Amino acid sequence: MKDVVVVGAGPAGCSVANELAEKGYSVAVYEKRQEIGAPKRCGEGISSYAMDNLNLDVPDNCKMQPIDGALVFSPNGDGVTIDSGETVGWTLERKMFDKWMAERAAKAGAEIRAKAEVVDLLPENKGVVVDIEGERKEVESRMVVAAGGVESPIAKKAGVKKPSKLHIVDSGYQYEMVNLDLKDDRKLELYFGDEVAPRGYVWIFPKGESKANVGIGIAGDIDKTAKYYLDRFIENNGRFNKASITEVNSGMIPVGGLLDDMVADNFLAVGDAANQVNPIHGGGIREGIRGGIIASKVISMALDEEDTSHKNLQKYNQIWWEERGRSLRRVEKLREVLEDLDDGDLNYLAEKLKGEDLMDFSQGRNLSKLGKLLLKRPKMIKSARKLI
Repeated sequence: MKDVVVVGAGPAGCSVANELAEKGYSVAVYEKRQEIGAPKRCGEGISSYAMDNLNLDVPDNCKMQPIDGALVFSPNGDGVTIDSGETVGWTLERKMFDKWMAERAAKAGAEIRAKAEVVDLLPENKGVVVDIEGERKEVESRMVVAAGGVESPIAKKAGVKKPSKLHIVDSGYQYEMVNLDLKDDRKLELYFGDEVAPRGYVWIFPKGESKANVGIGIAGDIDKTAKYYLDRFIENNGRFNKASITEVNSGMIPVGGLLDDMVADNFLAVGDAANQVNPIHGGGIREGIRGGIIASKVISMALDEEDTSHKNLQKYNQIWWEERGRSLRRVEKLREVLEDLDDGDLNYLAEKLKGEDLMDFSQGRNLSKLGKLLLKRPKMIKSARKLI
């Protein structure tokens, strides 16, 4: 019997596995894909603050490009520049980063297994049924951790997660492109507007000289596909005339629906499986790893107390909501307000805001400033009051 089975070998799952294995618990991590980290479903950005805060000594071979800011464009083409004057983040190579996270957990003592799909839970969530290359076997454990992404059928089987509503799940599509004319290879580019990306944005994340992830996230209930809008953006922009596509990725992005209760008897969910994602930009690496660290502390305590009941695991909910949930709830409220803005509102805000304002808003800070600006737009008064 294992102490803990982790379903999914992404950053969140491997974070749990590493922390628990270092403390001497027996941990198995099962990943349904045949290669950890591939295919990626991510813009691959992470801040330097997150790496320091999470104590991640990320190897150089996982880092593709240092980032010092961003260029944010409103529908009329006006831009707001965020320029920190120093490296504040990186574009990663997720195929390398996720494998490094898995290798780190394995070196700590965790068992990692790719191409091993968990298809069911054992009674009372005391283990899993796993299909390893066509052979099914039961693996008993004291705890099961769901870390298999936004779909997470295991979290749904445990009753922790309900099917996601379309309005809180974005549809994402992305090309990795080369021979691309970048405006500034140290800055992210973000494009907003109903014609560009309904209730979402287009991103260009540099991965080196003339190389970038070019992607889009739009509301999941839009008639046309994310690919349609991304292809149209590229076709209407001469910067892409000589660019080639070297990789194609797609997937769902949770942008809301933070869970009040992420646990059940002998069970816990982390990362995208628990909707632990920044609702305004959809970034989940930092949130998933932080959730994994918090989860591992609670699991360790519960195992030592020999009490992995729903009641005892509630400490995970309490700590996560105190450390991250409240802040992300404010960001979710911001996203809900932004959904009500039309292109004219976005153009107006681009004239009034500075780069540091956008940085604050993305972390749920100083939202009253945005609310006061929107109060000057008569049709936005009701929404603006949510931020003040």
